[in-house]
Amino acid sequence: MSLKDHFDTFARYNAWANARLYHAVSQLSDVDYRADRGAFFHSIHGTLNHLLVTDRVWMQRFTSEGDAPDRLDAILYDRFDDLRHARDLEDACITAYVISLGEAALGSIITYRRVSTSEVKVQPLAPGLAHWFNHQTHHRAQVHTMLTGLTGVAPELDLLIFQRMWEAGLR
Repeated sequence: MSLKDHFDTFARYNAWANARLYHAVSQLSDVDYRADRGAFFHSIHGTLNHLLVTDRVWMQRFTSEGDAPDRLDAILYDRFDDLRHARDLEDACITAYVISLGEAALGSIITYRRVSTSEVKVQPLAPGLAHWFNHQTHHRAQVHTMLTGLTGVAPELDLLIFQRMWEAGLR
C-alpha cells in the first residue's frame, strides 16, 4: 500500500467512523448528550464540536481556504442536528481533498500558526495528515467511552471492521 492509498483509506474510514458515532449519539437524550462526563471537552457535545473545530483548522492549514476557528473549545453548533449536518459536509470535503492529492503532494511543505500560541510551524504535509486522522481517532474514542458509560454499548469503530466492509463492497 502506498502512502497515498494509506491516507485515502483513512479519509474514507474517518467519514465512516464519524457517521457510525453520530448515529449512536443521536439516540441519546439532550441531557445525556450535554452532561459533563469529565472528558477534556467536558461532554459529548463539547467533544464533537471540538473535532469539527480542529477539522476546519487543519483544512484551512492544508488548503488556505475556509474559516478556521480561533478557539479549540468553540461551540460551532449548539443543536445536534446542525452539528451532524456540518460533520457530514466536512467529512465529504475532507475525503474529496485527501483523494485529490497526488503522491508527490504528500511531501509538500505546509506553514501554519498554532491556534493556542500563534507559533509558526513548518512541516511536510504527510505528518500533518497523520496527526489529523490520529487526533480524530483519539477524540472519537473519548465519545465512544462516554457512550459506553451511558448506554452499555457503542458502535464498533475499528479500522479493521471498516477495511473488511470496504473490501466486501459494503459501503
